[in-house]
Amino acid sequence: MSDITSLKQRLPIVLQSADAVFEMGDYTSATMLYFKAWFLALDILLLDKEGKSPKDHTERFMMLKQVFPELYDELNQRYPTYRATYTTTLHQKICTEVRTYVKKLTASIKL
Repeated sequence: MSDITSLKQRLPIVLQSADAVFEMGDYTSATMLYFKAWFLALDILLLDKEGKSPKDHTERFMMLKQVFPELYDELNQRYPTYRATYTTTLHQKICTEVRTYVKKLTASIKL
């Protein structure tokens, strides 16, 4: 189980890294980092509401589906993009879409 304070400390660091990589034009790596920030944000929300955080992606999806179905739907829809970061080069448009969503989600979390 993760400590919520630790997750909240890591979130802005990961976002700053994602932004820096985005500005360098490496949209595939930036997308990976934005997804990492997305996962951290979701884990913060789950830990806050449920008192526990998921141990892996499978558990995260199961918990989200039960606790935050709207967040589950959004992640489930975009998860193939995350998986694509391992095998393909992503373009700025896709990265920007993920970035915009993650920035909106993380802005709602009190750090």
